Amino acid sequence: MRIHSIIFLFMAVVHLQAQTQSSSVSFLDRTEFKVGYYGNFLWDNGLAIGAEYAWKKFENIKERKKGQKVITHQFLFNGSLGYSTNFATQTDNGLSTYYGLTWRRTNPKGKQYNVEVNPLGYYRSFLPETYEVKGEHVSKVSLPGRGYYAPSIAIGIGKQRKGKKRSGWYLNLQYTLQTNYNAGALPILSLHYGHRFNFKRKK
Repeated sequence: MRIHSIIFLFMAVVHLQAQTQSSSVSFLDRTEFKVGYYGNFLWDNGLAIGAEYAWKKFENIKERKKGQKVITHQFLFNGSLGYSTNFATQTDNGLSTYYGLTWRRTNPKGKQYNVEVNPLGYYRSFLPETYEVKGEHVSKVSLPGRGYYAPSIAIGIGKQRKGKKRSGWYLNLQYTLQTNYNAGALPILSLHYGHRFNFKRKK
């Protein structure tokens, strides 16, 4: 319940921030949606969908002999929802979600570097058919598994496609820490690759 309350408050802050922006730029103009693969190629593999909302933008202009070089820095609110499974054993399935802040640097050629900090993260595992024994009574467990608080950080690269509906691609390496895992914490490294889309654009 606590993690759901935190996520709700975070999304409320994003919504209020969007309302304070100039009316000439809509929420969808500032929002890009993303879809892609995430996993580690060895056991857990899955798909993730998400969104990024452009919060702040700064431009650093450098004078060069061939003209000006404009470096763009952005801060974005981000969120993602994913599902992964172990295709080999089919015994390790999970639903994950995280929310946080992204810093992204874009050069004039569209090449991007970014860092993500996601303090709000949650992972829910799903176990195969499970039974519990109480005395002499054996019963089937409904939705076996458990939830974990799972904050994460990530670094990555990408490429921007200006003015396009498919607005770019990304490749991130993410470090997640599943807390309260067998009385400890479980570190997880995963790769995230996919494409971003802005549906307000026509091409």
